[in-house]
Amino acid sequence: MKKKMWISSIIIFLSIGFCTMQNYNQSDDTLSFINNPKLQTILPENQWQGTSIDKDGKFSNLEHPFNPTFSMAWQMMTEGNPQREIKKQDTFNLPVVNDSSFLENSENVIVWLGHATFFIRLNGISIITDPVFNNASLTKRKSPLPFDVNLLKCIDYVLISHDHRDHLDKKSLQLIVRNNPQAEILSGLKMDEWFNKMLDSPKMQLAGWYQQYNTDTSKIKIYFLPARHWSSRNLFDTNKHLWGSFVIQADDKKIYFSGDTGYDGHLKEVGTLFNGIDICIMGIGAFKPEWFMSPNHISPYDAVKASNEMQAKQFIPMHYGTFDLSNEPLGEPIEIMQNEKRQDKLNAELINLKVGENFHFK
Repeated sequence: MKKKMWISSIIIFLSIGFCTMQNYNQSDDTLSFINNPKLQTILPENQWQGTSIDKDGKFSNLEHPFNPTFSMAWQMMTEGNPQREIKKQDTFNLPVVNDSSFLENSENVIVWLGHATFFIRLNGISIITDPVFNNASLTKRKSPLPFDVNLLKCIDYVLISHDHRDHLDKKSLQLIVRNNPQAEILSGLKMDEWFNKMLDSPKMQLAGWYQQYNTDTSKIKIYFLPARHWSSRNLFDTNKHLWGSFVIQADDKKIYFSGDTGYDGHLKEVGTLFNGIDICIMGIGAFKPEWFMSPNHISPYDAVKASNEMQAKQFIPMHYGTFDLSNEPLGEPIEIMQNEKRQDKLNAELINLKVGENFHFK
């Protein structure tokens, strides 16, 4: 293993090991429930008390608390990768097109910039998700940007799903806010700690799960929903900043952006809450070894299951090909998705975007 990969693995190992030493056996008598009182909660009080937080200020998943162990982390690092030789010979590269024509019109559009970063324009409102334009900490970026991101000067909202470094990058966020002083950051509870350190007086709204951000609802509605994941940027802040997913809605068009998530009941619930989803943007990569990754990163197989359960009409895969974060070859996730679609297992239309491709929709 290369030196940088070993260093990266050790950092992950220490982070997981440290959070194991902390108490994750939450009981009802140690929990309180919080939200942002300035935002509307979309579930009635008898169904939702608020997002749970324990006495140490730690959030937890709805159904399965993140509860790793030293032995799990050590096994992941030492067991070896059965696909190691295949990865060495893998020549997969994400196709990239340089097409910034979407900036010259006001049509509804989705443009993938790699990993979990998308430009989304819906009903005239421009959004960017999890902007990461550089390397992710020690992990080198594999796919180039499709155009100069300094051209993005029309952003209304910046959606940050959680604080991991492949989703929250200081330099990328600073660039977006510098070029878009009107932009407002939408994220989860307690994330202001990072934004205040990275930016000077940032505009932001922080939501608990099942809360709706304050927007011009005649144009767009944006909701913060659960995800099965965790949060951390250093050894001492595990799960102290809320992670989640988003639904973006304008009129009868609904877009789901999963952030990072493992498979769980919250995904089917999205379809129930919003009577189906028009476009599901969901991760499919960084899923092996599945015994270790599945609580945090959904596999292509479970992404198909989740898309079907939320009654999605179109599916846009993400979170593969840009950063090498796990055991599978970079191109394997999309190959699996294409094969699942060929076998009619995926009900939604598969929209396999090139990086930089302008996907216009009505």
